[in-house]
Amino acid sequence: MIVVTGATGNVGRPLTQALAEAGEQVTAVSRNAAAMPDGVRHVAADLAEPAGLAPALDGAKALFLLLSGDLHALDARPADIIGMAAARGVRRIVLLSSQGVSTRPLGPTRVAMRALEDTLRESGLDWAVLRPGGFASNAFAWAESVRTRGTVAAPFGDVGIPVVDPADIAEVAAACLLDDRHNGGVYELTGPEVITPRRQAQTIASELGSPVRFHELTRDEAKAMMMQAVPAELADDTLDIISAPIPAELRISPDVETVLGRAPRPFSSWVARNIAVFR
Repeated sequence: MIVVTGATGNVGRPLTQALAEAGEQVTAVSRNAAAMPDGVRHVAADLAEPAGLAPALDGAKALFLLLSGDLHALDARPADIIGMAAARGVRRIVLLSSQGVSTRPLGPTRVAMRALEDTLRESGLDWAVLRPGGFASNAFAWAESVRTRGTVAAPFGDVGIPVVDPADIAEVAAACLLDDRHNGGVYELTGPEVITPRRQAQTIASELGSPVRFHELTRDEAKAMMMQAVPAELADDTLDIISAPIPAELRISPDVETVLGRAPRPFSSWVARNIAVFR
């Protein structure tokens, strides 16, 4: 049995589906009840309270660990989840980390994530670490303003990074959970092209067949919006990257293709699959 945390999110949902289609027994963990694929067990738990995860881990052989926003706070203790999993017989953990662990190692949340990676390496379990850059699905934040006002609002409109499709992250995670060849792997996951927020807005407009205006936010405005979902430290670390990416953050990684045997999906593919939310 494989446990997927964050199972209702942009990575967890397609990962849960992929594992179920592969014939695996899956326990999906999220804070709230949600519809699941046939045969998938759901456990409601908040990872900020690791004890609530214990029932989901009983009988599990593997765990996909995705930290909720509050577990990125500097006083959080996500390492407790790894210890609990090991104590309950889990043999493999795939951790969703961050590209910034390697590119911005001194950022406060990156220091904490690197410490969690180190805990996993030293746990005695089989493991793999996924380090994605920016997510294509961050564009969901624009859905309401596109629908109601035909506008995308974002900071640093002409600064691009190679955003990755969460479906690609999910497929790589599934491979790492199921295939021993990926034990000890550290995979940096990006899309196939550098794309700016302004170009993302144009891509959405093209798929809609109607104009979408771009409104550039200040850094302070963007941070205030981000802090509705994540701690201030994570917002700052993220804004540091998207405002002035260094060469390592602009690099197109080969790792999606290495694991999956195909190129990563472009942003336009993500938009085409999700265009209904922008209409």
